[in-house]
Amino acid sequence: MSLLRPYYKFVDEIGTDEAGRGCLAGPVTAAAVLLPNNYSNEILNDSKLLSHKKRVYLKPLIEEESLSFGVAHIFPSEIDEINILNASIKAMHKAIDQLKDPPKFIIVDGNRFKPYQDILYECIIKGDSKYMSIAAASVLAKTYRDAYMERIHEEYPMYNWKKNKGYPTREHRNAIREFGTTKYHRKSFRLLPDQLSLDL
Repeated sequence: MSLLRPYYKFVDEIGTDEAGRGCLAGPVTAAAVLLPNNYSNEILNDSKLLSHKKRVYLKPLIEEESLSFGVAHIFPSEIDEINILNASIKAMHKAIDQLKDPPKFIIVDGNRFKPYQDILYECIIKGDSKYMSIAAASVLAKTYRDAYMERIHEEYPMYNWKKNKGYPTREHRNAIREFGTTKYHRKSFRLLPDQLSLDL
């Protein structure tokens, strides 16, 4: 049984979260979700605590049962330009833009956000494991980003993004050493632990 609960400081309150912040390749992806009052789901939790199978099961349920939702990607070229924190917040803002109506209140996973219009908001550490709407946003952000990484895996299979989703695994870094970087890599990130040293 899920221990998550609604937050509901206001009616029309949405939760927002992002996925892919620590990756070496691919976008940072955010979702925003407005759930019905008294919504409950015994499986729903922070996407990081759920199996792939459960996330895939929950995605269409959240899309169908939410009152409104939005998902947005910010891609590597922009991440490199504005940095990953600003890109994560911009992705959240773009996801909120897609909602049918502006929310009355925003709850955000984590401790950093920038004002969206003049709407009140609250940052909540580990909010994705505490509140339903943030958990729902975490599931959508994760599943949409995973699907994107699986698509670009077909273009560059040597990096095995289908499995590692762009995270800095040993396999991914070894592929960067062997094949170099792609247009999907974040050039401002430390892609290899030893990339700042030169063999002279």
